[in-house]
Amino acid sequence: MATLARKKNPEVLASHTSRPFTSPIASAIVTVIAVLWTVPTFGLVVTSFRNKEDIQSTGWWTAFSNPAFTLDNYRAVLSSGNAGIGTQGMIPFAINSLAITIPAVVLSVGFGLMAAYALAWIPFRFSDQVFYGLFALQGVPLQLSLLPLLTFFATGVQLFGHQIIPPLHVVGTIAAVWLPHAMFGMPLVIYLLHNFVSALPRELMEAARVDGANHFEVFRRIVLPLSLPAVASIAIFQFLWIWNDLLVALVFAGGTDDVAPLTLHLANLGGNLGSHWENVAPAAMFSIIIPLIVFFSLQRYFVRGLLAGSVKS
Repeated sequence: MATLARKKNPEVLASHTSRPFTSPIASAIVTVIAVLWTVPTFGLVVTSFRNKEDIQSTGWWTAFSNPAFTLDNYRAVLSSGNAGIGTQGMIPFAINSLAITIPAVVLSVGFGLMAAYALAWIPFRFSDQVFYGLFALQGVPLQLSLLPLLTFFATGVQLFGHQIIPPLHVVGTIAAVWLPHAMFGMPLVIYLLHNFVSALPRELMEAARVDGANHFEVFRRIVLPLSLPAVASIAIFQFLWIWNDLLVALVFAGGTDDVAPLTLHLANLGGNLGSHWENVAPAAMFSIIIPLIVFFSLQRYFVRGLLAGSVKS
C-alpha cells in the first residue's frame, strides 16, 4: 500500500527519496567536510596579513593569541617593483590570465555547444561513433600531447620532405595557450552539453523546422537560449580550470612576463626554495578574487544548470 501511495502521489515519493539526504548523519558529514575544506583557506587568509618574521617563526593559528596584522605584504605584491621578482606588480599578470582564460572558455564552450547540437539533432552517418570517440578523448592525458603540440605549433607538419601544414608561429604568445585549453576542454564540454541538448523537447525542434527555420536559426533562437544554464555551469568549471593552470602556460607561453599568467607569477614569488610565504599568501588571495566574482555572479545559472533535466514533467 505504501508503494502504491508513493506511485500515485509524487509529493510522497519526493519526500521519501529526499529523506536519506536530510538525516543528521549526512548533515554532520557535510559539515565536517566543509570545515576541513575551509580551514586551509582560512589559514591562508590569516597568513597573508602577518609579517615575515611571524610567518617564519610561528604557525598561523598563533596569530590570535598575539595579533599583529599588517597590509605590507599586499602592498609589496601589488605595487610595481616591490613584488619580490621582476619589476611588475600582479595586475599585469592578472590581465594576462584574463586574456588567456576568457577566449579559451568562449572557444571551448562555444564550439562544444555547436558540436553537441550537431550530434544530438543533425542526423548523419557514424554520429554515434563520433560521439563515443569524443567521449574517449577525455582519457587522453594532457601531458602526453604537450611535446607534439609544441612541435606542431613551431614547425607545422612535414610529410616526405614536403610542408603539408605551415607552422602557426604562435609559440610564446597568448594564442598558443588558448588552443590547448580549447582542444582539451571540448570533449568534456561536448559530452555534458550533449546530454542537456538531447533532452530538449523534440516537438519544439520539429515546430521550428516546420516554420522554415534552418539549423543555424534553431540553434541561435531555441537551443542557445534554453541552454544558458548548462552553458553557465560548464563555463564556471572551464574558467576555474584554465585560470588555475600552470603547466600549459609554462610550456606554450614561454615564461616571459609579457604573456605569463598569474599562476606562473605565483610560482616565481615563492623563491627558489618556496620560502617567501610573505609574498605567496597575499598573492594567492589576490588570485582567488576574480574566480569568486565569476562564481557568485553566475551562481543562479549554476544552480539552474545543475537542476536542469532532473525533473521530468
